[in-house]
Amino acid sequence: MRRVVITGLGALSSVGIGITAHLNAFRRGASGLRKISSISTDGFSTAVGFEVQQFDPYRWIRNVDPRTIGRSAQLAVAASRMALSDAGIEVESLLRGRCGVSIGTCDADLPSIEPLIAPSAGSLSATLTRQLARQLPAQRLAFSVAQEFDLPGAAITIGTACAAGNYAIGYAYDNIVLGESDLMLCGGAESISRKNFAGFSSVRAMAPERCQPFDADRKGMLMGEGSGVLVLESLESARSRGARIYAEVLGYGLNCDASNPVAPNVGSIAECMRIAHRNARIEPIDVDYICAHGTGTVTNDSVESAAIRDVFGNRVPAISSIKSMIGHTLGAASALGSIACAVALSKDFIPPTINHRRTDPACGVDCVPNTMRATRLRVVQNNGFAFGGNNAITIYGRYDDEERSI
Repeated sequence: MRRVVITGLGALSSVGIGITAHLNAFRRGASGLRKISSISTDGFSTAVGFEVQQFDPYRWIRNVDPRTIGRSAQLAVAASRMALSDAGIEVESLLRGRCGVSIGTCDADLPSIEPLIAPSAGSLSATLTRQLARQLPAQRLAFSVAQEFDLPGAAITIGTACAAGNYAIGYAYDNIVLGESDLMLCGGAESISRKNFAGFSSVRAMAPERCQPFDADRKGMLMGEGSGVLVLESLESARSRGARIYAEVLGYGLNCDASNPVAPNVGSIAECMRIAHRNARIEPIDVDYICAHGTGTVTNDSVESAAIRDVFGNRVPAISSIKSMIGHTLGAASALGSIACAVALSKDFIPPTINHRRTDPACGVDCVPNTMRATRLRVVQNNGFAFGGNNAITIYGRYDDEERSI
């Protein structure tokens, strides 16, 4: 049973490209909100969201033809290359080890064919080319990363929606702990989808102007896109090459509400936290910060807050939501949240919840309003919840040289 550490981070979102851009944005409380340009927003309750800007796939993708893969796969490959570079790993060296990839997503590259199923598109069979059809299977995300870097290990795409990034990280963690892999690229990727815009608009979950998690006047979520990929490797591997270590992966927890496909369940979410704490060998009092799921909808924030109070009692740690800055990136959300946790641990700060005016008494949490908080962190928790009742929580700790009992 081996210890697992994070040695590389790659990120693309509306606040920038690369880990330095994200570190700076999370410190400043920057917002990537702007008018949506990649899809038509006619007829929707909002026209704004969080898109990745100035992304040139040809800068990052070298061995796979970018024209043969969709935008979500392009984002996943680009974030993976950034993470490997950040970890100081030469691509050629991956072939000498046992290396794999796990990527989470909601819809993968379904947006590739959305223009073909518009009412004005005519017959789908007449316009769906072989090249477009090849982009559709969800497994293309992990396969594209594996193909780009010629990875010899497992390659799996996990489609558990908004919790998928944490699921993918948990899968990678297990592979390394159990000795199946020495290094894993893991995280999530998602691109803006008209289908998701329509879906969340139809259930009145979208805010008209801004995302305000835990605020008394919050009006809903806003859509985002991006990718977050982490390099996980065994501590032995990291030490042997003198790697910089952001944080240690202490464990994770998974469960399913199994009672309602869309409504979150307080008891089930609380139990997922307890599972994660038990697997990470920690107690609630050990957690210094929670990177919340924090979508900004009335129901989600209230339920998440209630579950946190159920687990932590009178000692609730600081909580913040990076979705206030980068929107809800669906399959990439908890992966980008994990990246926020890693940089927070390594740089001693808590990212803020921006757009905050007054905390909803029904939530009753310290959401680090508007301005980042400088503090030394030892253990942090990253929450990820999804339609289908999928709950996934990862736990990260400040790395030290002391032996931990696994």
